[in-house]
Amino acid sequence: MKLQLRELTDTRCSFVVDDVRPDIVNTLRRTLISRVPKMAIDEVEFHMGPIRDEEGREYDSNSALFDEIIAHRLSMVPIPTDLENFTFRDQCECGGSGCPHCTIIYVLNKKGPCTVYSGDLQPLGDMSLKIKEELIPIVKLKEKQALLIYATAVMGRGKEHAKWQPVTVCGYMNYPKVTVHDDVEVEDLEAVKALFPEGVFEIENGKLVMKDIIPLEKKDPTYYDLPVLESVDDSGRKIVELGYEDNKFVFNFETDGSITAKEALKYALNHLQEKFEAIRDDISGLDET
Repeated sequence: MKLQLRELTDTRCSFVVDDVRPDIVNTLRRTLISRVPKMAIDEVEFHMGPIRDEEGREYDSNSALFDEIIAHRLSMVPIPTDLENFTFRDQCECGGSGCPHCTIIYVLNKKGPCTVYSGDLQPLGDMSLKIKEELIPIVKLKEKQALLIYATAVMGRGKEHAKWQPVTVCGYMNYPKVTVHDDVEVEDLEAVKALFPEGVFEIENGKLVMKDIIPLEKKDPTYYDLPVLESVDDSGRKIVELGYEDNKFVFNFETDGSITAKEALKYALNHLQEKFEAIRDDISGLDET
């Protein structure tokens, strides 16, 4: 298997993988979506009764939305996650009672009129855990309305709930394949090159060479099957044939910002390796019995 990185940012990764079966690529996709863990708000405690500010003014503890809807919105806010320092509650040395290694507590205290945003969640303790996506709207508060909330974030996986899914957009496609016969005249190659977006093909030593497939990803290659591509030579053979590679793929995915794309890919690959090694050990054990 060969992997060629095309793009890597904090929230996006794109690479080309060659010499691999489709089921293996799909296994990586499923692992990124359902197995990579993250922190997410799992419990939300709402203060009931009147809320007073520093000057003694009284506010009602309510809003236009049900508490359940606000809790659901809070659960989908991307929580900064350090996969090396955080662990699952049931695997933590605290026994699941809640400690800085498995639990983050946020407080939200807002008084209307205003719009409550994700950035209003303040972590208790380590300020490096402050929400990075600060402008996610949660709810609007009217005059004399207020919210006092304590939210608890814990580690989980996407297979349990979508709120624990750090990888959002995730998919792959077969690598576009263009076959140009060797005996095609250079003039015809220029015509073929002109049919595609600039930068996709270049002519080198009398042959059409693919340089960039990004424009081809946005449409099925058969979209470019225009009349000149349908033309045939004297033997009835097509001058140019478009299609896909069977064992070569373009893989793209994005994260919600709770972890980086590099961390997500690294965790998914390590997780698959551990699973495959466990299966290998189980199979080898059968030979000894």
